[in-house]
Amino acid sequence: MNVMAPTRPTELYQRRVRLAREPSAAAEARSQVRAAIRDWKVPVDSDIAILLTSDLVTNAILHGDGETITLAIRCARGYLRIDVYDRSRYGPAVADPPGAAQAASGLVLVAARSADWGSFRTPAGKAMYFTLALQPDPVRGGDRAPAGD
Repeated sequence: MNVMAPTRPTELYQRRVRLAREPSAAAEARSQVRAAIRDWKVPVDSDIAILLTSDLVTNAILHGDGETITLAIRCARGYLRIDVYDRSRYGPAVADPPGAAQAASGLVLVAARSADWGSFRTPAGKAMYFTLALQPDPVRGGDRAPAGD
C-alpha cells in the first residue's frame, strides 16, 4: 500500500543573497539554490529550480539596473519560491514564440515549468519570482507489491 505523507518542510526557511549584477551572478545563484534545496531537504526537482533561477538572474543581469541584484530563496506552505530583485522600474516583456527574443524565451520557460510566476514593483525597482510546488514524499506501508509487478 502506498500512502502519501505530508510534504516537508513545514517550517519557514529563507535565505537572501546580494550578488554583483554581472554574468558570474547566475552561477552563484544556481549554487545558492542548490545548497538551499539540499540543506533544507526540499522535495522539488532541483534541476528545474536551478534552471528557472538562472533564467531570472540572467534576465536581471541583461535588463536590470543597479550594481547588484538580490536573490531570495524561501520555502514554506508547500512551495519553494525564488525572487530576484533589481533596480529596474520596467516589468518583464514576454514575446510570443516563434520569433521571441532570446531573453524573453527564458520567461516562457519559467511560465511553463513553474507553479506560479510573475513580477512586482518594489520601492527600489522590481522583483521577478517563481514558485515550485513541493513533491509529496511516498511512504510505503507493510503491503508492498512484490518486485516486478
